[in-house]
Amino acid sequence: MANQLNKQSIADLCAALQEARDRTLELIADLSDEQMIGPRLNIVNPLRWEIGHVGWFQEYWILRHFRGRTPTNAEGDRLYNSARIPHDTRWDLPLPSKAEVVDYIQEILGSVKRLAFSSGPAEKINGYDESYFLRLALSHEYMHAEAITYTRQTLGYSRPKLSIVGKENDGSQRAQARSIEEKRAGRPVDLLPDAQIPGGIFLLGSTPGTTFVFDNEQWAHEVNVKPFRIARRAVTQAQFAAFVEDGGYTRRDFWIADGWRWRESTQAEHPVYWRKESSGGWSRRDFDAWVPLEARRPVLHVNWYEADAYCRWAGRRLPTEAEWEMAASAEPALRGGVTSRKRLFPWGDELPTSDRANLDWRAMSCVEADALPAGDSAFGCRQMIGNVWEWSGTDFGPYPGFSPGPYKEYSAPWFGDHKVLRGGCWATRSGLIRNNYRNFYQPHRRDVWAGFRTCSL
Repeated sequence: MANQLNKQSIADLCAALQEARDRTLELIADLSDEQMIGPRLNIVNPLRWEIGHVGWFQEYWILRHFRGRTPTNAEGDRLYNSARIPHDTRWDLPLPSKAEVVDYIQEILGSVKRLAFSSGPAEKINGYDESYFLRLALSHEYMHAEAITYTRQTLGYSRPKLSIVGKENDGSQRAQARSIEEKRAGRPVDLLPDAQIPGGIFLLGSTPGTTFVFDNEQWAHEVNVKPFRIARRAVTQAQFAAFVEDGGYTRRDFWIADGWRWRESTQAEHPVYWRKESSGGWSRRDFDAWVPLEARRPVLHVNWYEADAYCRWAGRRLPTEAEWEMAASAEPALRGGVTSRKRLFPWGDELPTSDRANLDWRAMSCVEADALPAGDSAFGCRQMIGNVWEWSGTDFGPYPGFSPGPYKEYSAPWFGDHKVLRGGCWATRSGLIRNNYRNFYQPHRRDVWAGFRTCSL
């Protein structure tokens, strides 16, 4: 019975890897070889390098590290090992054509699936079995698919056309976006008061026995959180526009020193993809099209400095990551405080569905910040999973007793100068995200699909 369960698990993971690869290839299907290189920027990768890296990573951990096989391409390490190739040199590499690199990564996936199905369970390596490395490669491809999406936004490419999105609704992507927004019910969330979180002893992080977690989530540890009040939904574009119109980018007193230096060096006067129209209103670049600001949708593509400055203007603050995770996953106790139970997702332990969270490119954009009430947390906080990543006020660092996982370059090199983001966005895969998941970027990055929610002072 145990061996049958293992085979089924491996089969499910191989199917998920195939689905992820189908998505990756659709995200680049319409791009030329020249677009797959693109300009040299410090916030994106050349896409011909990026998809080659995805395949190389899969081969390295599953076929080479775990199974001891030889490389498919003798030049693979020299071309695609991100830990050894400085970012700004990736445009100078002798990268294969788009067609050649697609063949390369498809050959690797074919070998992974054949070996997984034809071979019996291999011995664990340092306590990690094959399913761990399959999940590692799957999560890695999920993350890069999201990165490809924001690269298309950064470079002003057209919106990707994904035939495998929204099939269950038998409608267009735009129709599905409307369907999601129509699920908004009750009073608009911004007319409700902040959610009152009672505080108390809370287990921050993931617990042993979870199917797959990254090393930076290990392990759950007690933190004492003071009572706090947190907004029930993310800051909207209309709210952020009020900050801009009130001189938010010109008032030194709203910005910390590093943030003001960033603002002056970039000459930022508003969010990166906004422009002022002759009518006096604002437009936002959405891939290669300019659209009027969507007043009720979350503000996005703002960095940590911008989020922090808004909070100072509004007399608010960013939540710590412990506060964010408590608001997303804790349940109130009858006599005050919170129970010992933690939800995997804000709504419970059931997997994400389209009426709970905007994930998986279902809407191909953000939806209104008060949509999807079925996804509320126990405290009534909306969209803590999906729609837009949310900056926290916490520096990215190790949890007590941190020990790096097999992929040692994943977390430890970034401790100290990155900020934690939580919750995922509309392009995040539902198979990746959960309440405990920690994302992290440097505070100046505003190419990410990131926004924020605030806490009362």
